[in-house]
Amino acid sequence: MIEDCTALILAGGDSRRMGFDKTALTLDGQTLLQRAIERMQAVFPRVLVSVRQPRADVDVPQVFDAFPDAGPLAGLCAGLAEAKTGWVFAVAADMPFVSPALVEQLAARREGFEAVVPVVGGCPQPLAAFYAVAALPSLRATLAGPGKHSLRAALERLLVCRVDEKSLLAADPELASFVDLDTPADVAVARNNQRKEIL
Repeated sequence: MIEDCTALILAGGDSRRMGFDKTALTLDGQTLLQRAIERMQAVFPRVLVSVRQPRADVDVPQVFDAFPDAGPLAGLCAGLAEAKTGWVFAVAADMPFVSPALVEQLAARREGFEAVVPVVGGCPQPLAAFYAVAALPSLRATLAGPGKHSLRAALERLLVCRVDEKSLLAADPELASFVDLDTPADVAVARNNQRKEIL
């Protein structure tokens, strides 16, 4: 259990490529959101869910964007503002295979940094990353200022520990933690893989 950190599950996206709210899709008998909550509760003492509107199907505290339609950065800022711990681990609700071992590995690299971000295939993964609550003013400045309001743009303002793919493989040999389910085809592949594991 990582006691000094709160998990923040980002579940307020548009699901444009899916065509409907993908957090309600089921995988192995659970919705993606339920699965994310359960996985994070195994690692962190407190879990928050970032949503656009209150959800009756969520039994953990919910946070709401102060900047509507501003994307994941707004959700992250809302979660950091609500956290009672010094750190937040932010993860997307559509990433159902996040490995606790990988989360622990990232957590061990926080000292001296404002964020710990995995890098896979040369691309930062800001929705499976740790953020210091102390970084909130910098993130809010990105959100309120001109230019891009993306998480990747916000990282440019922070002191970031970037964890390379080779290091990540030690905790997650298949890098399954970074699989996100954006389309019906992605879900079909994930369900098929789940069936193969059962067999």
